[in-house]
Amino acid sequence: MDKRFWAIIGIIILVFGGALFFNNRSKSTSTATATNHIKGNLSSKVTLLEYGDYQCPACGEFYPVTHAVQQLYDAKIRFQFRNLPLSSIHPNAFAGARAAEAADMQGKFWEMHDLLYQNQDVNGQSGWVASQNVLNDYFVSFAKQLGLNVTKFKTDYASATVNNRINADLDAFKATGDEMSTPTFFLDGKKLDNSSLVDAKGQPSLAAFSKLLDVALAQTK
Repeated sequence: MDKRFWAIIGIIILVFGGALFFNNRSKSTSTATATNHIKGNLSSKVTLLEYGDYQCPACGEFYPVTHAVQQLYDAKIRFQFRNLPLSSIHPNAFAGARAAEAADMQGKFWEMHDLLYQNQDVNGQSGWVASQNVLNDYFVSFAKQLGLNVTKFKTDYASATVNNRINADLDAFKATGDEMSTPTFFLDGKKLDNSSLVDAKGQPSLAAFSKLLDVALAQTK
């Protein structure tokens, strides 16, 4: 074949290979660390960590109980949340995490976290979890409701910084070696079996959480 043909092919290969190199380099050199969204008694020796997915129906069912746990144990424990969007089955989960992290950049993480769960349609038939344009149809409205600077919110929502934060949380969970499912709770670094957090009917239970937390608190004395 014409030498010019092979020269063109060679250039294409070099350009494509270079693009792959720089893309992989960019991913591997990210300095993002796992998020540190904590509320409650920051000096407590007891930490309840939840890895959650804002679109996950089970997370939505647990939310009222975990919210009650936060309120009841606010002066006693540290409650922490990290992102674990299961994007393969929840197409808007990563977008939900983006909204929460973008709100955090204006000091309103927990407020957005609550709005996302409070407005989650568990059946996935309507609401933000089923939206095709979730940012403009819902999240901008949530941002306005929280008094955020909407322009900044939209910029942060689309930023690499927010993207890297979420991926850092995903990496932190993967490092545990546990199966990726939500919600997943860790009490002082030990994974909890969700069956220990529900009542006899299989519903999330404040009493079940309290039993475990009270034992953990007693062990710190």
